[in-house]
Parts: sequence; structure tokens; C-alpha cells
Amino acid sequence: MPAPERIPPGRVTGTVTVLDLLTKGELTVRGQIREASNAVIYCSVAYEGQEAHCVYKPVAGERPLWDFPDGTLAQREVAAYEVSEATGWGLVPPTVLREGPYGQGMCQLWIDTQTEDAEAEADGDGEAETEEPGALLALVEGDEPGEGWKAVGLADVGEDRTALLVHADDERLRRLAVLDAVINNGDRKGGHLLPAPDGRLYAIDHGVTFNVEDKLRTLLWGWAGEPLTDEALAVLARLTDELAEGAPLATRLAALITPAETEAVRARVRELRHTGRHPEPSGQWPAIPWPPV
Repeated sequence: MPAPERIPPGRVTGTVTVLDLLTKGELTVRGQIREASNAVIYCSVAYEGQEAHCVYKPVAGERPLWDFPDGTLAQREVAAYEVSEATGWGLVPPTVLREGPYGQGMCQLWIDTQTEDAEAEADGDGEAETEEPGALLALVEGDEPGEGWKAVGLADVGEDRTALLVHADDERLRRLAVLDAVINNGDRKGGHLLPAPDGRLYAIDHGVTFNVEDKLRTLLWGWAGEPLTDEALAVLARLTDELAEGAPLATRLAALITPAETEAVRARVRELRHTGRHPEPSGQWPAIPWPPV
């Protein structure tokens, strides 16, 4: 019997789409990602001769959070995918809600990366490393980020020393910063950025999103207060239409988050269009997630 064909993100093979595969395919548990705070199961999924690897996060394995309703993180992950798709940027891997070996949960296509660690960290002697080619995040000496980089803030690197945390001035990250502002992402860490071998950037772990209160915490503050790009403004205008009552995106979100949370998405889109600028930290909530990776 021939081995099933592996499907990469976005690909359609015959009549089988990636979403078909994730939704209808047979899940086989291959292992567990133990460093995650919630249950994260590494699986293969097979359907009609096609196969892929995926991440399955059962609702039963979610750790309760004081500021989010219990048992809702999987739905928020799917909602983030839906909004990402509506932008046309495709920043979130294909994600569905389905039954699995441990009950209902989120199932997301696994993204293979072939890059070195995207974050340049301080070495054991407390010396900050310089930015590396292809890196998205780095720690650098001095007070200025350097050409091609945006400053986030100072970081403690040990022995009473600090270094400047920077991220790349990269259009993929800038798009992601806009998406995070729309979905109110409370946990955009460096480890959630997945550069794919084809040059695309994917972002994962969107369980703590869509809160009605301002929860934006991110490492992508480099554009804070700067004007949004024309592309971003056009995308926000399209989202306004997609979020109207009865429109496709609004209908999909209605099955995943509360009416108040959907209205909060609309309000954030309106505010971004009104100001025309990337948001700045509110000062009412820690601006950078911890740990940052």
C-alpha cells in the first residue's frame, strides 16, 4: 500500500483540502508537547490517501484562567484563524474545531520550520548577542536598534546588565502586529513565530484572544504609534464589511466567541481605522508577555 501524500499549508490535492483533512481525517496520537501550559498533542491525520501532521489541543486539557471563561481556548484559536483568513494574509495555520481522542478540541496543521532559533539570546556571560541574518528577534548592545530593526525595550541579561530587545522591520511581522491588535492577543511571544522554508511566516498559540478588555501583550511593539500602511487600512476596511451582521466572518465568529466579544472586534477595527496608527501600550496591562519566548 503506497504511503499517504503529505499536504503542505494551503494545498489542495484532488478534491481534498487541508481543512477537509483536518476536519474529517483520522487522528493518530504521536506524542505530546510537554513544555506547553495546556495539553498539546502531536498527531498525524489521514483522509482519502492524504496525510499531514497536526497539533490537537483538547478542551479537556485547558488550564483554567482567571480572565477567560473555562473551556473556550480552542474556539478562540479557530476564531483567530478565521480572522486571519479574512485579512488575506494567511498568518495562522489552518485550524478547525473537531472531536478527537480526548474529546472536542482545536486541530491545527503542523508547520515545519528549517531556520535556526529566531531569537538571539544573551549568552551565559551576560553579553548580548548581535542580530543574526534571518532572525526575527534579537538582543543588541546600545540604545538604538540599528538599520532593519525596531526597538521593543530594554531586557535584563544578567549581572546587572541590560540589552535592547529588537524585532525585524519585516512586513510579515507588521501584518501580524495588526492582526494581533484586531484579535486582542494577550500572549504574542517569540516562540509563537514560525518562519516556513518557503518564506512565509506563521503564528501560533491564539488561545488568549478576543477578550472584551484590552489585553494586548506582544513583542511586536516596534511600530507603536506609527501610521498604518495603506495595505493594512485596506484590510481593515474589508474586515469591517466581513464583520457586519450576517456577513460571512461575523457568522463564523458567532459560533466561536460571544456576541460581546464579536462586537469588541468590530470596535477595535473601527478604532484602528479612526486613528490610522498602530496601537500603543495602554499602561493598564503588562505590555510584554512573560516569559517572552
